[in-house]
Amino acid sequence: MSYYPPPAPGGPGAYGVPPAPPSNHLVWAILTTLFCCLPLGVVSIVFAAQVNGKWNSGDHAGAIASAKNAKTWAIVAAVLGFILNVIVIILQFAAASASSTY
Repeated sequence: MSYYPPPAPGGPGAYGVPPAPPSNHLVWAILTTLFCCLPLGVVSIVFAAQVNGKWNSGDHAGAIASAKNAKTWAIVAAVLGFILNVIVIILQFAAASASSTY
């Protein structure tokens, strides 16, 4: 049994409208741009920058989609950046061990 009153007609939470804007993941997008993978991080920043504007203009579905895309691209940038850094470290160790044997 719920003790909370129902949402006001047309207010936040009514008719399936989310009560607050989604997180835009801008900080994560900036960090992945700086430290992981620049091109994919920039894509994440572009989507993150769209979230608040779409929300304020009433495009709630578009804001949620942009937030989801920003998060997805930030994750892809972080994972790809990690993988590439591991590959570079392995190649550096291989090159160092090959040059030290001669």
